[in-house]
Amino acid sequence: MTHYRGGFHPANDPARRQWQDPEAILQTIGLKAGISFADIGCGAGFFALPAARIVGPKGMVYGVDVNPASIGALGEEAALEGLKNLTLSIGKAENYLPCEMCADIVFFGIVLHDFEDPAKVLRNARRIVKPGGKLIDLDWKKEGVPFGPPAHIKFDEAKASKLIKDAGFKVVSVDSTGNYHYLITSKPI
Repeated sequence: MTHYRGGFHPANDPARRQWQDPEAILQTIGLKAGISFADIGCGAGFFALPAARIVGPKGMVYGVDVNPASIGALGEEAALEGLKNLTLSIGKAENYLPCEMCADIVFFGIVLHDFEDPAKVLRNARRIVKPGGKLIDLDWKKEGVPFGPPAHIKFDEAKASKLIKDAGFKVVSVDSTGNYHYLITSKPI
């Protein structure tokens, strides 16, 4: 694991890896070599870095986060690993549109509740996803757990599904993924 600011790089957080395996989740959602992946609210790259490794040099990972330090850490780690297939942006997801119909998978990794305007973010995702692509929302179950956000700000599966549908997607499946999360898979309509 790469050291970062006196500790492990946030993308390799061993405590988080106890309850969430990004590589297994990315495999479950069908990420593979050569495709494009948009990680909205990517933070320091807990999902974006493994995604960049998986999609390889013929694939692309787009990442956006409002925190400049997180994007900086992600960029540094990608450079250290020689990953040149990431396009990173600092800014609000409500204003993020890296391209039209460019992503095979648009991914939200436990962040949908964090946005000021989740409906707008999802409408942007609808513009980013390719025809035949998919939107994935991995999110917290609306329960109290000893870590993560408080239950009152989390979106349950029904609320997240409604927001996704209202943005122009058809929900294909809602599955439990581990003790703390659910996974919504949807396709553009």
